[in-house]
Amino acid sequence: MEQRQIKSFLENSTSPLSISELMAGLNILAKEKRSLLRRLEALIADGVVMRTGKGRSIRYLTTRTGCKSHEVQEPKSGYKKQSPDIILTTEALDVKNIVTGSIQSRTPVTYNAEFLMRYEPNISSYLSNKEKSDLAIAGVTAQMNEPGGTYAKKILERLLIDLSWNSSRLEGNSYSLLETKMLIDKGIFPPGKSNKETQMILNHKDVIEFMVENADTIGMNRYSILNIHGMLSYNLLPTRPASGRLRTHAVGIGGSVYTPLGIPQKIEEMFDLMLGKADRIKDPFEQAFFMMVHLPYLQPFEDVNKRVSRMAAGIPFYKKNYAPLSFIEVPNDLYTAGLLGVYELNRVELLKEVFIWAYQRSAKQYEIQRQVLGEPDSFRIQYRADLRQLVSQIMHAGLTRSTAQPVINAYAAKIPLNDRLSFIDAVVDELDSIHEGNFAKYYVTPSQFKIWSEHWES
Repeated sequence: MEQRQIKSFLENSTSPLSISELMAGLNILAKEKRSLLRRLEALIADGVVMRTGKGRSIRYLTTRTGCKSHEVQEPKSGYKKQSPDIILTTEALDVKNIVTGSIQSRTPVTYNAEFLMRYEPNISSYLSNKEKSDLAIAGVTAQMNEPGGTYAKKILERLLIDLSWNSSRLEGNSYSLLETKMLIDKGIFPPGKSNKETQMILNHKDVIEFMVENADTIGMNRYSILNIHGMLSYNLLPTRPASGRLRTHAVGIGGSVYTPLGIPQKIEEMFDLMLGKADRIKDPFEQAFFMMVHLPYLQPFEDVNKRVSRMAAGIPFYKKNYAPLSFIEVPNDLYTAGLLGVYELNRVELLKEVFIWAYQRSAKQYEIQRQVLGEPDSFRIQYRADLRQLVSQIMHAGLTRSTAQPVINAYAAKIPLNDRLSFIDAVVDELDSIHEGNFAKYYVTPSQFKIWSEHWES
């Protein structure tokens, strides 16, 4: 049994498979189960296969990076499931099929002011009442009745890394999760990264800190949105005055048949109209999604519009102390197709499904942060052996922060995707917390500890 056979079998499957289904399909005997699991772990580490679920619910499927994207078995009538687990309605799939067709088959369009003008705050709604209710349940925290920004401040260290990395990743930034953490936490610039990529990460950090610190005063107004753009675009535009200012010239959208407004006076008029409508929307989830739809559609800035919309979408969650939206694991292709649906068709169905999935995934990721403080960390209990093994390996090898990065990355690839960031956090935290009174549990001698600590601190 070879890895390519496993990969080929999973690629041809119409749904994720359990270990018993894999064994049956590949004619593997019970005594060969351990061998199959080892090969699956190797494929997961290589990014070819992904694992979902826990315990008896564990299933395996090929990833988007390891094979062509595939649809898996329909969970119910009218729906199809996309890898990894975004469920799309037939309407959303229709949008996706249209905007991913050849550009020659799509009809060129310009900005449609009526799309914004016909939206009436608190009367019109892109999200259904049930969708809004489900999102509110998913995002509730223990700080709902406290001043705006209270919850975000409690998780700020984690939020800075999550949101900076994921929003930048959606722009094609090649920073890894660990590299983003090291840049934000330690100011360490990884080799091989462009100044543009580094600046993009740091700009996100500045914006998130600004929004969380000023959660009570920011909102859907010119002050907030212009300054969010000014910080996100700092040192990234051809001319410095363009940061924080509405554009004064025409722009195009790569890979799309949509042409945004080109008249400066009209851009300003629609910008103010958009913010006025957004400010009056009472439901935080509808308000967030409204900005994700209409700000990129208007393209009010010379560049960085999508980033501004993603950051602006977080404002109502910070203000009302809901779990934040960090775009964790959002597939770039579906997100882009959702925006194209807005640009070219004025249809929001696909982008809405991505938004709902993204928020639910983000809220779930922060559940551990909503637990009562002071209890032993169950995560560290669960991964106690892995943490000890990896930290011990790094210390015995006398690795520095930079040389430890690829080792941590490689080991973390074996950890389930949903736990990977927490595992990386825990490893680095363990290494930073080691001193002369607690290093013995990693089975290193005093001389080995001295050599490693000098390297690590250097």
